[in-house]
Amino acid sequence: MSSLHPETRVVHLPRPVPEGSTPISMPIYQTSGFVFDDPAVFADGMGRPDGAYVYGRLSNPTVRALEEAVAGLEGGVAAVATGSGMGAINAVLLGLLKSGDHVIAQSALYGATAQALADLARRFGVEVTHVPQDDPAAVRAAVRPTTRLLYLETIANPMTQVADLPGMCAAAREAGILTVVDNTFASPILCRPIEHGADVVVHSVTKYLSGHTDVLGGVAVFADHDLHRGVWSYAVELGATTDPFAAWLTLRGIQTLPLRMERHCANTRVLATRLAGHPAVAAVHWPGLPSHPSYDLAAKLLPDFGGVFSFDLAGGRAAGEAFMRNVRLALLAPSLGGVETLILHPATTSHRTVDAAGLAAAGIGEGTVRVAVGIEHPEDLWADFAQALDAV
Repeated sequence: MSSLHPETRVVHLPRPVPEGSTPISMPIYQTSGFVFDDPAVFADGMGRPDGAYVYGRLSNPTVRALEEAVAGLEGGVAAVATGSGMGAINAVLLGLLKSGDHVIAQSALYGATAQALADLARRFGVEVTHVPQDDPAAVRAAVRPTTRLLYLETIANPMTQVADLPGMCAAAREAGILTVVDNTFASPILCRPIEHGADVVVHSVTKYLSGHTDVLGGVAVFADHDLHRGVWSYAVELGATTDPFAAWLTLRGIQTLPLRMERHCANTRVLATRLAGHPAVAAVHWPGLPSHPSYDLAAKLLPDFGGVFSFDLAGGRAAGEAFMRNVRLALLAPSLGGVETLILHPATTSHRTVDAAGLAAAGIGEGTVRVAVGIEHPEDLWADFAQALDAV
């Protein structure tokens, strides 16, 4: 290199590779592509997800580390990391479905997922039938020759209905259709849907997996290599795959996931239990309360009940708006799964695209407030909620 001109030398900078030691944490491979000595290895890497690293949209060491980490936590064989949770959901749906196919989906769905299914129906003729999340007989009754997959959420957003994963997955398998489960609210610490028969598990890693409100990302985990390869091929064509920095941040967050989930769940128990006894509150929706319709199922399926709940104020929407204006510690903001406690009004935010019938089917009222509980001290959180309730 010393014989080359400066203009050339600044382009071809040294690229040292560690020898005789290994980095403690996964490095960020912030590069768009990789250099090869062998054209055959280059060509091979272009065509498969487990080949040599070639181009950032196809593969990257930091991204693959994330994919392998989440696949391992979920008990899957491989994964595809994407730029957002909806990137993972849409990569799976678009990668598996074609015009004329039929989908069975639970009635209580995240608003953007419901909208994605409605778009598939309107634009491509993919028919959708909605069923209760805990009724395998309804799945069997809904199956058609064109049915391709069953779509579930382990814990539904935002009313926290729990899916009967063993029963629903068994019904799907009997019919020869795939089951896709959004496990974002539970995380692999509380549930691993593949163990109950799911074929694909999706996450918004923006939430609990990264855990610090600084990442947009998603991941789809597969129980079958061929299924993974097909969706990977579509995801890279779609351009939905993630970048190495987001993957690195998520890997860092995953290392504290069990500790954070324990605190999220414990704090939620304090708030949900106390709110259930408050005179200003009409109902609390958290599967850890015996009053919740999913309580018995959740107690069998989950070791704990999650860090998100919703509640309805007796005064309806006006009371809900007053409560949200008066909290001081909890933040009025989108998303969930970070260390901070966040609140929102589902009917006008996360589920704003869902019509009145869809909101009613999901159990979402005009006065429903969703709470994503953080890891603050529970007494500080309760003091904030109590003073806000006093203003209702």
